[in-house]
Amino acid sequence: MSLHAELAADLALREQRGLRRTRRLLESPQRARVRVDGQEFVAFCSNDYLGLAADPRLAAAAKSGIDRYGVGAGASHLILGHGTAHHELEAALAAFVRLPRALLFSTGYMANMGSVSALAGRGDAVFADRLNHASLNDAALVSRAAFKRYAHGDLDALEKQLKVTVARRRLVIVDAVFSMDGDIAPVPELLALCERYDAYLLIDDAHGFGVLGAQGRGTLAHFGIESDRLIYMATLGKAAGVAGAFIAGSVALIDSLINNARTYVYTTAAPPLLCQALLASLALIEQEDWRRERLSEHIAELRSGLAGLRWQLPPSQTPIQPLIVGGNAEALALSERLAAQGLLVPAIRPPTVPQGMARLRISLSADHVAADVARLVDALVRAA
Repeated sequence: MSLHAELAADLALREQRGLRRTRRLLESPQRARVRVDGQEFVAFCSNDYLGLAADPRLAAAAKSGIDRYGVGAGASHLILGHGTAHHELEAALAAFVRLPRALLFSTGYMANMGSVSALAGRGDAVFADRLNHASLNDAALVSRAAFKRYAHGDLDALEKQLKVTVARRRLVIVDAVFSMDGDIAPVPELLALCERYDAYLLIDDAHGFGVLGAQGRGTLAHFGIESDRLIYMATLGKAAGVAGAFIAGSVALIDSLINNARTYVYTTAAPPLLCQALLASLALIEQEDWRRERLSEHIAELRSGLAGLRWQLPPSQTPIQPLIVGGNAEALALSERLAAQGLLVPAIRPPTVPQGMARLRISLSADHVAADVARLVDALVRAA
């Protein structure tokens, strides 16, 4: 069999199992109401939790960045790509999350990959929640450290692993908000274990930054914790509405990553115009509490309206509201039924979620209005 024939056979098998993925074509700005493949929809599938992705103030800031810096950075940060805009944004991000320093990466995947592989290697151990994002799992594998996984949220299992490890350096890595379930990790308890067993805790706050905590400062603010054992990562393409990610922590941590994180050292710096947009976004996240208040109202309305359905709605106080359907075909059929009514809600299937746990991942945004949520609730109640 040729390579192409093997690939075609694999795709056919995926199709048969309800696992083949395809792309829709977004023809409008990322908003609650979008034009996709020539049709108008209310979308519940974006991570634009605060409704900032199409905010004209961010667009104006990006345009001013073009006027000031041009388009491309032109070089890696360590050659001549690290400009004033990058430097100002890193300082603003560190101050926002109240940590000494921050370091920009082009994507969250690169931030996790670069930081974990720079901090752990042969002779070390990385401990990970089984439902962590793929970027954390891949980072642990690339690091060549011993990779220990524990059942989702099982602190007793993690403690047993930490208690017997002989690793030189111990790194616990965890999603702060789990991207497919919407639940929040027990960060204070994880930190306590790290302090007890001389480990460090890297939290991926991709879905908490901008949403949780006072003024959207993230999961650390949500729990009111601080420690020199914390390594903080957050992305800037979700609630912040632009692109990129950052790691924040001690001066020694950031200087070490500048020298050792391969996904930082060996890539061209992000366009400075994005940094200008992100500086504007950061100010809006801090100042406009109404966005988080509206999100809370939407979450309460959705959960109240879907209570008692035959599909499970696990506990979640975040904009990620998973409706567990079970089978792949049923989840796809329900998603397609909603799409026929002008409602876009994605069906999430294995391997992104465990077998038998296919779901609709409902993502709420401050850009939605109450009528949007009510329309979705009504459609799901009728479908059930």
